[in-house]
Amino acid sequence: MRRTCLTLAFASAASAAPATTVTIELPGDAQPETNRVVYACADRQVPVTYINTPDNQFAILDLGDRTIVTVNVLSGSGARYVGRQYAWWSKGDNAQFTDLMQDPQKPIDCSTVK
Repeated sequence: MRRTCLTLAFASAASAAPATTVTIELPGDAQPETNRVVYACADRQVPVTYINTPDNQFAILDLGDRTIVTVNVLSGSGARYVGRQYAWWSKGDNAQFTDLMQDPQKPIDCSTVK
């Protein structure tokens, strides 16, 4: 059995700080599929990089002052990701960003920038 090697590089777009590289080895032969989407969320744009393998899915949110790595969790519809105190839910061209520690009942609506 081969292992899929997934390398994530993190850097804040707001600073010139060097990136941190993290490598995760996942079982299986599939190569990760990467897709970058920019969303308009309230008064800011949020670039999101989706990294998918058949068994593992990640969404990396660039919030400007910080980068949040989220993992896919069970969802009744669309794709729901969680990381730290944040939840990111996407379906089609729309998404919602929620800070679960602030006000989980008031997510921020987002839509893709075309």
